[in-house]
Amino acid sequence: MKGKTFLGAVFAILLIVGLGTDLYAQPIRVITTVPDLSDITKQIGKELVNVESLTRGVEFMHAVPVKPSFVPRLNRADILVVMGLDLEASWLPALLEAASQPKILPGQAAHIDTSVGVAVAEVPQSIDRAGGDVHPKGNPHYNLDPHNGRIMARNIAVGLSRNYPQHKAAFDKNLDAYLAELDNAIERWQTVAAPLKGVKFVGYHGDWAYFAKRFGLQQIGTIESKPGIEPTPNHLIALTQKMQQEKVQLIIYGPQSDRFPRQLASQTGARVVRLQSTAGALPDTDSYIKFIDYNVKSLLAAMQKG
Repeated sequence: MKGKTFLGAVFAILLIVGLGTDLYAQPIRVITTVPDLSDITKQIGKELVNVESLTRGVEFMHAVPVKPSFVPRLNRADILVVMGLDLEASWLPALLEAASQPKILPGQAAHIDTSVGVAVAEVPQSIDRAGGDVHPKGNPHYNLDPHNGRIMARNIAVGLSRNYPQHKAAFDKNLDAYLAELDNAIERWQTVAAPLKGVKFVGYHGDWAYFAKRFGLQQIGTIESKPGIEPTPNHLIALTQKMQQEKVQLIIYGPQSDRFPRQLASQTGARVVRLQSTAGALPDTDSYIKFIDYNVKSLLAAMQKG
């Protein structure tokens, strides 16, 4: 009898220790490349994850200033979540090479690429560096279409479950709740953004293709003479003439200087509006849904000024 009592006590202690280990387990350490992904990962992982974004939303994503602190953060990561489509190609590969965390490298289970399954726009037929900063895999700014936000969220949930299958039920439940919230926002945006349909605009960089297609805007040109290349005087003259002929109503820019947008506005009468290419740059764009909401509201406000 005493033997049974002793074994029972040992089992109880082991059970308590096991539960304690689970209860006080360290959160999953997730590093994302942009704040959009950080927010969505938090929505899906909840208390199971500790998420940091390498960028803050104010950077031009094709030329992010690399900080020494990025490497140790990557070294500590359990999961890396990226936009993919070479959006981070100018800065992330060198960081991954410097970091000593092989499990987050491309192709590994802990590397989550949220572009998987996206209908990619503007895939080039040929690659020629003379054409500027051309993206071989197509336009990587797919996050600007909120329908792609659904794909991003699913990819994150799948990736988290792949690495931590014991939490799959929680991830799936949180994903369903987030998609319901996002779907409600998408329905609202489609209604309130109706006045944007057919509006002609010029963008600074070629990052508005997905947003324009979703909400029915027409892009007439870009301020950059080629992707990633500042405009020449001749390009600006030709663009001004085209804007006047097409009666362009809006000029959209993001993290760039407003010098050329203001110059074009003074010559064409178009209204200038600064939008966000990723979340996080402003206090009211600190989540993916708020960031899309900000862009829709800003465009509508710019149209009303006319």
